[in-house]
Amino acid sequence: MTPHNASGSSRWSDLDRPPLNATALRRGLLHEGGLWTSVDVVQRTGSTNSDLVARAASGEAGEGAVLIAEEQTAGRGRLDRRWTAPPRSGLFFSVLLRPAEVPLERWGWLPLLTGVAVATGLSRAAGVDTALKWPNDLLVTVGGEERKAGGILAERAGEDGVVVGVGLNVTLRADELPVPQAGSLVLADAVSTDRDTLLRSVLRSLETWYDRWRSAGGDPATSTLQETYAAGCATLGRQVRAELPGDRALVGEAVAVDGDGRLVIATAEGTREAVGAGDIVHLRPA
Repeated sequence: MTPHNASGSSRWSDLDRPPLNATALRRGLLHEGGLWTSVDVVQRTGSTNSDLVARAASGEAGEGAVLIAEEQTAGRGRLDRRWTAPPRSGLFFSVLLRPAEVPLERWGWLPLLTGVAVATGLSRAAGVDTALKWPNDLLVTVGGEERKAGGILAERAGEDGVVVGVGLNVTLRADELPVPQAGSLVLADAVSTDRDTLLRSVLRSLETWYDRWRSAGGDPATSTLQETYAAGCATLGRQVRAELPGDRALVGEAVAVDGDGRLVIATAEGTREAVGAGDIVHLRPA
């Protein structure tokens, strides 16, 4: 017999998109002395980031809390862009981190660290080469073209915490893409689109990288985070246009990611400028 909810639609109506197994996720991720302390799956919410920031403020969530939604109705990317996708078509989750051992000025590395962790976890579990577009986009190759399949958003949670959210398109089909430039793991020919397996791999990778970075006091060189990010960053070596605050634009070659996680752009005039915030456009070769 097919289970139905109150609205009459079937919970199992899309057999290619089974629900996450919260019990199995907890069994695979929660262990004594580990980073992850709670794993909650909700069917539908506005934004897992907003919810987890609120839980942290009320004392309901501690470091290592993981909140996952099967569907987000008000998911946000950088610059307050909307992020929407069909139910159970992706991974939409947030984690609460409290890196007390790391100086505040190095916390800006957290979204970049998360990008490295997600790319590493997906390489293992999905067999997909995920590139990083500075500062926080996840790119896959579909039909020989780079497409955005996911993004990362970090927000402060009180004085001592950061909530990092990840949105990743997993089984989004071509006719479901929000924009033509979007992609998904299934369109990138992933060997697995089992969301339970992918999420476990990504969170284990995130735990490993976070522990390494925290043990190094947040030093991006000692923890090898800086060189690993640079190696997987599709922005480096490209001609880019940086849309900066104050309606200013900077065009040049992206040549490095500095010790503060900023993108260093070399202009045709011979100057170098480190960009800490802004929208980066990859320019096509002339």
